Amino acid sequence: MIKILTFAFCVITLLPIAAQAQHEYSPLEEKTVNYKNWNLVSIKDDKPVDLRSLVAGKKLVMVVYFAPWCGNWRFEAPIATKLYEKYKAQGFEVIGVSEYASRTDVKAFFGAAGPPFPVVSESESREDKQKTPHFGYRQLTGDRRNWGSPWNIFLEPAKLAQTGDVLTEKAWVVNGELIEEDVDKFISERLTATTAAIEPCKDSSQKSVVSSQKARP
Repeated sequence: MIKILTFAFCVITLLPIAAQAQHEYSPLEEKTVNYKNWNLVSIKDDKPVDLRSLVAGKKLVMVVYFAPWCGNWRFEAPIATKLYEKYKAQGFEVIGVSEYASRTDVKAFFGAAGPPFPVVSESESREDKQKTPHFGYRQLTGDRRNWGSPWNIFLEPAKLAQTGDVLTEKAWVVNGELIEEDVDKFISERLTATTAAIEPCKDSSQKSVVSSQKARP
């Protein structure tokens, strides 16, 4: 609880800056993205961590790419945390990928308690904008924003390729800020979906034999 409150306070203190930005809401759409596995440095301990290891055992994962100085990310950060806290016990995970800012700046954004979910760093300079996988995914999915923060992609670990660089050819993405109501419904449906039980076929001939045997005196 203390960690959540600390993060909330950190976001609130940044609201004057965020207020200068205009919302960039975007719908949740399935796109061809050819999303690849990665090994990036964790903000928590400055050690590399593999995406496959982070999603292991989860039912649904939202990877959100963000720049800590971006006003639109500051609009979305509380929503991402809210969804994470609401569904984490059901197998939902949020993973943040920081872009175009130093790890020191990212740590400062989340405050002393640190981020409520795993966060890694992909790039630390604004000059890297057109060199990152993040930029390539945005171009492929039709995101024409300048910086593309935040950019969200949803992964279902059970459906990801177990080997090779490409984890999934297609995925559900949001090229902008989350529309909370729509994404909440999407997460809930994915986590509660169950396969209907298939009733075993009955052998009609066997049933007839049993019936005739019972009919004998």
